[in-house]
Amino acid sequence: MKTKITELFEIQHPIIQGGMHYVGFAELAAAVSNAGGLGMITGLTQKTPELLAHEIAKCRAMTDKPFGVNLTFLPTVTSPDYPGYIKAIIDGGVRVVETAGNNPQKWLPMMQEAGVKVIHKCTSVRHSLKAQAIGCDAVSVDGFECGGHPGEDDVPNFILLPRAADELKIPFVASGGMADGRSLVAALALGADGINMGTRFIATQEAPVHQHVKEAILAASELDTRLVMRPLRNTERVLKNAAVERLLEKERSLGARLKFDDIIEEVAGVYPKIMLDGAMDAGAWSCGMVAGLIHDIPTVKVLIDRMMAEAESIISRRLAGILRP
Repeated sequence: MKTKITELFEIQHPIIQGGMHYVGFAELAAAVSNAGGLGMITGLTQKTPELLAHEIAKCRAMTDKPFGVNLTFLPTVTSPDYPGYIKAIIDGGVRVVETAGNNPQKWLPMMQEAGVKVIHKCTSVRHSLKAQAIGCDAVSVDGFECGGHPGEDDVPNFILLPRAADELKIPFVASGGMADGRSLVAALALGADGINMGTRFIATQEAPVHQHVKEAILAASELDTRLVMRPLRNTERVLKNAAVERLLEKERSLGARLKFDDIIEEVAGVYPKIMLDGAMDAGAWSCGMVAGLIHDIPTVKVLIDRMMAEAESIISRRLAGILRP
């Protein structure tokens, strides 16, 4: 399948693995790239630029296909060593970066002068247009269904994607609710040039997370996510668990008096405990509504091959058949 995204990133299939904290390690990124998609190492999961350089080298030894690095720009008092991380990316020969969080404009020249293509995660058309204006090569348009941070506009992909298609000149992928060949065909029909999957890739054999995490996704339905931190305008979609219920109770009881420090126990530093140790009630962790469409834990290659076969069948048989007299 050939789209603007496959051509831009020089990949076989228009499927990108989103950057996920304590999930996007070399093992998963390499598996996605080897299967024809675009794997993504999560930069800030690595504590230092030196560790990121090691993870890039590890991934390079596992695949000869293109892969990328996710780099999230955080609004923190003590900023990560972004110049160091970008240098590690460039020195490691990585040619795709998925940026997220704050505006990446400050860092674009450093990356693009080195030939790095940048795809920025956006949750609205206005932010997508800003990413286009500052020189991003592509955007990932994240609908309200997505795991993690869906923004504050609450616009689902059936509206957001065609709106983005109406406005954008650069290619974009659909993120949020993507799980199978049906998702891919729907995204293409709505104007996207590919898809970005997060939660679906966690439930694969190569995802280097605890089995409890994968089983929790399989057991969940589309009704089992919750939105937390809405009062702080830092909304995150997470899978419900005991910690999330505690967090939501604090939000209800404190109301307008809620501060981040009130919920820090449920959200800060919890990912290693959950993803690596399998302590499922240790805190809130990102998960999309797409969990309701996930029913198995295949290899990445089986998943992607199955998706592409299903997508091609829908386009060439079902949809083509509808058009026949």
